[in-house]
Amino acid sequence: MSDNQIQIITDSFWPLLKAGVVYTIPLTLISFTLGLVLAVITALVRLYAWDFLKPVARFYVWVIRGTPLLVQLFIIFYGLPSVGLTINPFLSAIIGFTLSVGAYGSEIVRAAIISIPKGQWEAAYSLGMTRWQALRRIILPQAARVTVPPLGNSFISLLKDTSLASAITYVEMFRRAQQDVARTYEPMLLYCEVALIYLLFSTVLSTLQNIVEKRLDRSSVS
Repeated sequence: MSDNQIQIITDSFWPLLKAGVVYTIPLTLISFTLGLVLAVITALVRLYAWDFLKPVARFYVWVIRGTPLLVQLFIIFYGLPSVGLTINPFLSAIIGFTLSVGAYGSEIVRAAIISIPKGQWEAAYSLGMTRWQALRRIILPQAARVTVPPLGNSFISLLKDTSLASAITYVEMFRRAQQDVARTYEPMLLYCEVALIYLLFSTVLSTLQNIVEKRLDRSSVS
């Protein structure tokens, strides 16, 4: 490796890391939070809402899970302006990632709720609770524990998927790497460097996920 290549790696590391902290992480957190809310609502609609709403929720999940996320982002950012609705790159990315998390997360939440034994419902009813009281006080807290591992994996996947926002001109970490490549003509070095930063972020998140899971296991045993 030449001195020039070493200098390129050194000069680009902190700007890439900063782009990850300032743009990629917030995009991930906002999208996941909104998507989780949407996931819970969608799961509850599919399980307990009026019959006319259930097909709507199923259709939403079917469409989002059955089409590529990149295509969805292109439709939102490049397609909607053709019908008179222009959305900036950041908001387009938020909408696309939120819809994706909501669809996939709803299946996780729905499966977790279904996994709770029926005896828990019966115990709640015996205490005079309504169905919604039982759901809020008894079922959802238990289901939340079940969802931690798969939702943690979804969060890490979303962090990596945010690189797709570069395709709609949002300047997150991967987009910044593309700009550096265009300037330095060193694609191998810079793409490997940004991959290592993604790996660093994912490793930290995986470690935090393991800590949370262990604490939940200890609290459930006690």
